[in-house]
Amino acid sequence: MPHLIKQPEPSDSFFPGGLFLHADIVPSSFISLIPSSSLNPRKVSCFCWSPRRKVGCVEERVCTIGGGVLLSLSLSINGTGADHRYSRESAEEKENVGVSGSGAINMTKHLWSGAVAAMVSRTFVAPLERLKLEYIVRGEQKNLYELIQAIAASQGLRGFWKGNFVNILRTAPFKAINFYAYDTYRNKLTRILGNEESTNFERFIAGAAAGITATLLCLPMDTIRTVMIAPGGEALGGVIGAFRHMIKTEGFFSLYKGLVPSIISMAPSGAVYYGVYDILKSAYLHSPEGMKRIQYMKEEAHELNALEQLELGPVRTLLYGAIAGCCSEAATYPFEVVRRQLQMQVRATRLNALATCVKIVEQGGVPALYAGLTPSLLQVLPSAAISYLVYEFMKIVLKVEST
Repeated sequence: MPHLIKQPEPSDSFFPGGLFLHADIVPSSFISLIPSSSLNPRKVSCFCWSPRRKVGCVEERVCTIGGGVLLSLSLSINGTGADHRYSRESAEEKENVGVSGSGAINMTKHLWSGAVAAMVSRTFVAPLERLKLEYIVRGEQKNLYELIQAIAASQGLRGFWKGNFVNILRTAPFKAINFYAYDTYRNKLTRILGNEESTNFERFIAGAAAGITATLLCLPMDTIRTVMIAPGGEALGGVIGAFRHMIKTEGFFSLYKGLVPSIISMAPSGAVYYGVYDILKSAYLHSPEGMKRIQYMKEEAHELNALEQLELGPVRTLLYGAIAGCCSEAATYPFEVVRRQLQMQVRATRLNALATCVKIVEQGGVPALYAGLTPSLLQVLPSAAISYLVYEFMKIVLKVEST
């Protein structure tokens, strides 16, 4: 038998190394062991084994020697017994595909798009956010003009951006998770249900799930920020001081005060915010004007900058974002008021969400559940508009792929 084994000459068709059975001297009794369905009548079948350097198995290959076909024997040297098929072309393609980390990189870019959108929008509307919190947290009774004068006189221009850094620390990850979770949930639901395009039901469900996800992950920072702005919060010594104070006096779970009304608030809020924007966007893109714009973008793709590549265009993106934000805020504002009140309560006098709501109505009537709605809407309109514009813009700049 040793005279049957020969080393083939180096060739581009082979990996170096391996023992081969020569086609010309293989006994007919050996060939007869191979099923006839796998043989070509005019060719002789042989077996080889040839390990690759970077793959922990022995490959199965089909090669030609003279007039015969060389079929390889696929073995495992790592004990798994798994077969691996490779041709030279497919092996090279696998080596050229960068699969490791590609999903993580796209997710990171997606999250950064949402984070930058939150940073820009929140900084822009920080003064209005401050006014809203004065009404909700401090129970301010002055009208809007008087309150602006009071803050300017006591704290100067910087007073309108008080707490903005902490607000960014809270809203940047919150918005990043929200945007990413919504796009992911919506696309997954569409694929699972076998639809070509997301339905309104899927959009609302995805928005609600995204709001809940972001709330669970980011509520502690929101609680700390509320405590810092509440009366006496200045003496706690910033974020770290407020965090230590709450852990020491009330325990870790005090960071999740108001969790139930937060979830009750954020589920419909996310559903309305993302659902309304997506419905408006889808309606436009299916209109004659929208389809004409998409066709124009395809034809002029290499000539357009990032702003011009926005599917809705800058103005329409701002408008639809503002409408979505306004609808969301008006629908869920009472939950926001109850949540803020719960976050300020101490353990000794803590009430549940329903009791807190009843107390607010008893003290100020139903309008008390909408205290600060006007400055809140003034803050939400530009915030939601800018947030969506920056988010869509950053997805184009960072080349974010659909999840």
